[in-house]
Amino acid sequence: MREKNERFEPLGNGVEILVNELYHFSTDTILLADFSKPKKNSKAVDLGTGCGTIPFIWRRNDKSVKISAVEIQSGACRLAENSIEHNGFEDIEVINADLKELKGVLPFGFFDLVCCNPPYKLSGSGIKNPENEKLLARHEESCTLDDITLAAKNLLQFGGRFCMCQRPERLTDVMESMRKNSLEPKRLRFVQQRSDKKPKLFLIEGRRCAKAGNLVVEPVLFIEENGDFSREMKEIYGVYKEGYDE
Repeated sequence: MREKNERFEPLGNGVEILVNELYHFSTDTILLADFSKPKKNSKAVDLGTGCGTIPFIWRRNDKSVKISAVEIQSGACRLAENSIEHNGFEDIEVINADLKELKGVLPFGFFDLVCCNPPYKLSGSGIKNPENEKLLARHEESCTLDDITLAAKNLLQFGGRFCMCQRPERLTDVMESMRKNSLEPKRLRFVQQRSDKKPKLFLIEGRRCAKAGNLVVEPVLFIEENGDFSREMKEIYGVYKEGYDE
């Protein structure tokens, strides 16, 4: 049942997702969903799925993908489950669990793709939000980068892909953590608001147990051009840009 502060946001092609003030999607979420696109008939997991935006975009684009969505916060899981019922996406599996404790919950060495839009701030950095849900979402209180990359390593089959996004100042941390857990960085893309701004985000893909080296750095993704969304952003956002929430 929908609560007073909750609303459905469009994700395109008639798909809508239930959000509230605590759990909603941002530009980063949309970009990661696009960057990580699962291949046909693949098995994919979204770690820290929040209200389930990334799995819903994957499912909207390809019905053949088997999707599991892991989230530690029960409030976010409830939103995702309501959205599943609303859209008739019963084949998406929502798992209310800690990503550090997935042994016996999801099969290890089984998945083709693991994705994560993680907390951006180190534990102890910045002004902490007193609301526990926001604290978990924005700071590494419930999991660290190493926790995330280890979980991805355990879930992925040999050669499987791990995709995530982070702030540019965390790039060294992310690459170090990925290599520590046998996820070789293979693809990297920076995101800038405009050409006169510094990168605000990067998207990265690693492969489990891949040979070291040969990192491909893709062209910068610009969000704006000439005071409007760039051509590429319009292609990525499509009809669901109405749900934009930076």
